[in-house]
Amino acid sequence: MYFVCLLTLYQTLGWGQLINNKQHLTAPTTPNYGLSPKKEKTFFEKDAVQISFVPAILLTASGLTWNKKEEIREIRNRYVPTFQYKYDDLLQYAPAAATFGLKAAGVKGRNDFKRSAISYATSMAIMAILVNGVKYTAKVERPDGSSKNSFPSGHTAMAFANASFLDKEYGLVNPMYSIGGYGAATMTGLGRSLNNRHWVPDILAGAGIGILSTQLAYFFVDKIYGNKGDNLSLISRFEGNENPSFMAIKLGFTSGLESIVETENEEPLAKLGWEAGLEGAYFFNKHWGVGGQIAVASFPFSEDKVNDPDNTNINGKVLSESMGNLTFSLGPYYAIHFSDRWNLMIKALGGYSIGADGNISLKVLSHEVHIPELEDGKVQLAEYKPANVFQFTGGLALTYNITDNLGLTAYSDFNHSQSKITYKINDIVLDKEDIKVNTVKHPLNYLSMGIRLTAYF
Repeated sequence: MYFVCLLTLYQTLGWGQLINNKQHLTAPTTPNYGLSPKKEKTFFEKDAVQISFVPAILLTASGLTWNKKEEIREIRNRYVPTFQYKYDDLLQYAPAAATFGLKAAGVKGRNDFKRSAISYATSMAIMAILVNGVKYTAKVERPDGSSKNSFPSGHTAMAFANASFLDKEYGLVNPMYSIGGYGAATMTGLGRSLNNRHWVPDILAGAGIGILSTQLAYFFVDKIYGNKGDNLSLISRFEGNENPSFMAIKLGFTSGLESIVETENEEPLAKLGWEAGLEGAYFFNKHWGVGGQIAVASFPFSEDKVNDPDNTNINGKVLSESMGNLTFSLGPYYAIHFSDRWNLMIKALGGYSIGADGNISLKVLSHEVHIPELEDGKVQLAEYKPANVFQFTGGLALTYNITDNLGLTAYSDFNHSQSKITYKINDIVLDKEDIKVNTVKHPLNYLSMGIRLTAYF
């Protein structure tokens, strides 16, 4: 559902940059006078790639989810249709407040107070120009219909700019600062969706712009100062964790291994669906760990056209809300390392799957037909309620490590549950002898495949 908006919770690109900074800072300061050639940076070590990689992924994800935004919002409306808790109005500022609070308390970070303030002000200026420039040019209507300045999300851009600021200043001191900052930013983005103020593409674009703004600000300010930070010795002491403990955001497609719903002619109605979620694991050594995931999957249905055999002028189509579930699962992970850059992870998870209620309705296409129960040209035929069940997930994930702390992953999961769905038929379509309530049990097996942005800690 809305975990699509979490695409950068653990992106911590700054950690990879700090490792590169460490190599830069610990190099001999004696000039080489051309006696030895300067080592050429790899593609992922180049400044432009370091600055734009994660924002580019987020902006691409925004574009890819654009045509799915209403389907994603439908999931929100079915799980929490009346959600109205505007915690995101304040939470967006929490990472920046934490950063300046740590500095006021005397905790040393990457820069001293003055330089941090200059970098922060620069990032805010860049972010404001980008967000407002797009907002009032695109003029996208908000999901609640209140105004036409939905894209991109300003709250989310602010939150992720602030989270990147905290990561830049204190992610080196303790990775938990970065995780906390991006966690707060992600909850801000989630709040914008839950409160029905933004579409998911708005949130993804806002996150990308926020991170990009801070990355650009630090790039320019570092050029002015001529170094990567005031407290260089702090950077040079940073050491990474050899175990592949990670946090990741995943986004992919789902495909049922058997038909979930069929027409009377046994034609499958389920279309290719989507999946999004958070995943993470703590590894005790280089191979074994324990972890879990929070994931949501949705299966949209095709429209089934129907006709009245007694009157060919009467026709319509059956519409069903997409079937979806929210899953919490835990289990063991095993990692196989092919090289410093490539690894394969195998997992076996068990957990709890919460199904979303839905409705099945008939949309009448014949204008001359008069049906008293019609509302906006539709009449409800039935409602369904899936039971909460146990779900097993087994999967493989192949990761290429872009830096020591950031990887791009291709994953494939097999998911199994024994679904139990109760259908309640509307009285207007029942004959006297028909059963009003019917419960159907059958296995629900589906594959999910996609990409994961993986951050190691």
